[in-house]
Amino acid sequence: MSEDSMVYLRKSRIVLRDGIAEFSHQSPESRNALGAALRADYRDMLDWLDNRRDVRALILTGSGGSFCSGADLKETLGDGVGNAPEDSEPADVAEFILNVHAWLQRLRELELPVIAAVDGPAAGAGFSLALAADFVLASQRAVFCLSFARIGLIPDLAALHQLPRIVGLSAAKDMVMTARKVGAVEARALGIVHEIHEAEALNERAWHFAARFRQAPREATAIAKRLLNGSFETSYRDFVGLEASGQARAAAALYSSEAVAAFTSGKPLRFDWDRG
Repeated sequence: MSEDSMVYLRKSRIVLRDGIAEFSHQSPESRNALGAALRADYRDMLDWLDNRRDVRALILTGSGGSFCSGADLKETLGDGVGNAPEDSEPADVAEFILNVHAWLQRLRELELPVIAAVDGPAAGAGFSLALAADFVLASQRAVFCLSFARIGLIPDLAALHQLPRIVGLSAAKDMVMTARKVGAVEARALGIVHEIHEAEALNERAWHFAARFRQAPREATAIAKRLLNGSFETSYRDFVGLEASGQARAAAALYSSEAVAAFTSGKPLRFDWDRG
């Protein structure tokens, strides 16, 4: 796919413009449910990104006033594993979840900023997808809900891992055990949402936000993101070593030497978030 281009997959669309990629769910009739076709699209999109060093940021979004309504339960627990939902074997369900994590972990570990632009519902697995992003921009009508308890399930797609790291254990228990809906304002207060915009302006604002990373240091960003993602599971002693080796790699990159030279000579830096 070339610059300033668009391609449609099974249930999604990729737009590439000036180094920014947007991956949008394109099944408004199902409120962009995470069915087999969309899961396959995520795998294909991630494969495509593996070969695109020119992409500086990724936007995840949905069409038709919905981010993602969660998994298609009839497909996932029924036809998706060859049984009716009530007859699904535990091993089948576990294997299914592990297969999803094969690409979800890749999404979470992408070495570039990932921005989720959430309009309307982000429910169940859709909420988990938003949590996999580095930044969540929401419309005023965005609604987040870990709805699993309503059907006797537990949150999956790493929501139980990610959510308490963002909102704290007590707030995470509240959202998980009650399966209640959380609006955009509350989600921002909890630290889930980074910015709130009018629904009609959300996509434009997401592109503007992503574009500010065009001149960011890709190597340093990737290293910092990797260390942050693992910081809760790493001891201080081990983290010091990872930090030292990461800083050594970042300092050895051409970007750093050029930026330091510009800084010491009083020239404007390529990457300055405050400059907009």
